[in-house]
Amino acid sequence: MADRDAPAWLWLRDRLAAFRPSTRPGAPSPVVRAAVVTDSAAALPAEWVAAFSADGRLAVIPMPVMVGEEIYGEGEDDITQTIALALAAGTSVRTSRPSPGQFEQAFLAAERRGYQAVVSIHISGGLSGTADAARLAAGRVGIPVEVIDSGTVGMAQGMGVQAAVVAAATGLDAAAVRTVAEEQLARTKVYFYVPSLEQLRRGGRIGAAASLLGTMFAIKPILAVDGGKIVPLEKVRSAARAVARLEEIAASDAASRPDGQARLAVHHFGNPAEAEGLAGRLAAALPRCPRAQISSLPAVLAAHAGLGVLAVIVGESGIVGESGAPAGAADVPGLST
Repeated sequence: MADRDAPAWLWLRDRLAAFRPSTRPGAPSPVVRAAVVTDSAAALPAEWVAAFSADGRLAVIPMPVMVGEEIYGEGEDDITQTIALALAAGTSVRTSRPSPGQFEQAFLAAERRGYQAVVSIHISGGLSGTADAARLAAGRVGIPVEVIDSGTVGMAQGMGVQAAVVAAATGLDAAAVRTVAEEQLARTKVYFYVPSLEQLRRGGRIGAAASLLGTMFAIKPILAVDGGKIVPLEKVRSAARAVARLEEIAASDAASRPDGQARLAVHHFGNPAEAEGLAGRLAAALPRCPRAQISSLPAVLAAHAGLGVLAVIVGESGIVGESGAPAGAADVPGLST
């Protein structure tokens, strides 16, 4: 099943299109002073990335995944099926951070295109050393770079990146773009269920004791990302109950957000029909919330979560304030609706 854009994502894409440099002679365009760099753990829709990377305002650094002795680059290789087969066969699947050199090249490319600064937003430092690699690279270039440890993963990270791209498109400087991104990241939550904790244990994302407990007593945990790390929320006794409880938790969180502002994303790996069903039930429970975007987990996350994962990202459309402007940019000309 192809990834599907929800209405909220389409709206955001169209909104950003308004800030592209005009091709009409003499037409004014906002001066974009900051470029945005992220990594592939952000799970951004491919079409969205393509639309806003052509002019250098956005760059996504692929995170490497090692299957056996082979190294693949997320976004560079079609590795979803390879990882699924490797996990099913018990073949080693590991991940690594991108090299500082990859970030250095991205930062230099932004400088060559005329950007005055970069805001670099990355997967939680509690799960990967990616932000550290970006910081090392930032010290090697002349252009100022604001590095953000998102403290999260998947489209929770992606929502912060999207907020940053919108803010940068209005002409905000890097410090203001950073503020917008951090405000958005603070409003996102990640909830997920995995049929087995073994792959998380192998990758060092949970302790061996927790994995053993789940295996011995057939416990199906509901997990979350909190404080930049994976933490348990609840323990239930069956897969069906775990999925139902995941739905309840996500729906309750979304319903608690300001009226009409909740945004949802659903990730899966190898179980698209389950993801579709979950998104449909959430849509019925939250009629004022745009239908969730559904996408397969990025390979770097699938490698740790394993087959059968279901994740729900709950965020807000708070990058747009009452004036229609990105948060922190209410006084920027040309943004009122």
